[in-house]
Amino acid sequence: MLTLKMITEETDRVIRGLEKKHFKDAKETIAKVIELNDKRRSTQNQLDNNLAEVNSLSKAIGGLMKEGKKEEAEAAKKRVADIKEISKGIQAEMDQASEEMQNLLYTIPNIPYDEVPEGVGAEDNVVEKMGGMETELPKDALPHWELTKKYDLIDFDLGVKITGAGFPVYKGQGARLQRALINFFLDEARKSGYMEIMPPTVVNAASGFGTGQLPDKEGQMYHCEVDDLYLIPTAEVPVTNIYRDVILDDKQLPIKNCAYTQCFRREAGSYGKDVRGLNRLHEFSKVELVRIDKPEHSKQSHQEMLDHVEGLLQKLELPYRILRLCGGDMSFTAALCFDFEVYSEAQQRWLEVSSVSNFDTYQANRLKCRYRDENKKPQLCHTLNGSALALPRIVAALLENNQTPEGIRIPKALIPYTGFDMIK
Repeated sequence: MLTLKMITEETDRVIRGLEKKHFKDAKETIAKVIELNDKRRSTQNQLDNNLAEVNSLSKAIGGLMKEGKKEEAEAAKKRVADIKEISKGIQAEMDQASEEMQNLLYTIPNIPYDEVPEGVGAEDNVVEKMGGMETELPKDALPHWELTKKYDLIDFDLGVKITGAGFPVYKGQGARLQRALINFFLDEARKSGYMEIMPPTVVNAASGFGTGQLPDKEGQMYHCEVDDLYLIPTAEVPVTNIYRDVILDDKQLPIKNCAYTQCFRREAGSYGKDVRGLNRLHEFSKVELVRIDKPEHSKQSHQEMLDHVEGLLQKLELPYRILRLCGGDMSFTAALCFDFEVYSEAQQRWLEVSSVSNFDTYQANRLKCRYRDENKKPQLCHTLNGSALALPRIVAALLENNQTPEGIRIPKALIPYTGFDMIK
């Protein structure tokens, strides 16, 4: 959530940032926030003045009674009663303005950094870097949904029977490959100084609001209505919310956490190869990195996260590219975001496997996540997170890019985790 200080003191910059993100009615929305904030402050001043007058009159009433000025004392009592009645109406006005302003602030996205390119959608993202190993496949190369059937690794039809489309069942070497990747990603995170967290995969509404998943305009989260709980779309939600309503010591920063969880997303997508097989699921596994940092160090933290994710893709021997997302393709909460994509030779397309984002103070303001500096003054932290990595499309790329006439080759870094070097 944008701070009121930023909105009121840097109004033009905020509006330009919102327009860069293609937020509709940016000027009108910010003007409304300022109007409601002015009303909230003016009514608060009225209440403060009324309270001061009530306190003054209350002290005077006793003296007037002692002096025998009963009529004046009764008049003062009546004035106190009148002021209290007036204050009830003013308090209601202030509460309404505060609630309207808060609800409006929840609908306003984060503003992008200056280095975020202009653009409307994915076609305007900027390729920052390409790397990895080139792949040469047999002429009869198969997409992963055919490979999983051929080698009995994943059963999509069984998932439909048990639950529905988008909930695959991993079997045999497919399940072992999945578990191997999870352990590999967690071990690599631990080597890089991340503390592992095993959080709940169901969160309350306060957690959803804290990280910006709520209000859920697009209906992407599974909602357990009876208990008003939500299945998490990413471990970012529970892990970042560990620090909700917390004031940290600056010596604790940066905090580095990682977590493996199942993730749940209602996104229906469309028909066709772009969503076939593992390309888009309702339930999937992911290892997430979360950092809490001081503003002056968050840029370095972001780069370290990018380096970490790139290192994983290099060890998996996959062709990859890094994209700097444009304003129109960034998430609601991000100030700066880079996507990692791996290339699927069999599908002849790029598959997104990670987004690494810096949220500046946007999430921290919602969460009231702060730290104390040497002056002992609480300040908002910066929050960052990134997938390291999301498994479905990694598995798809590994299967497709490593298929040979003899079977599917396992990258060297994964063999100690799988216990086999070839899927046959």
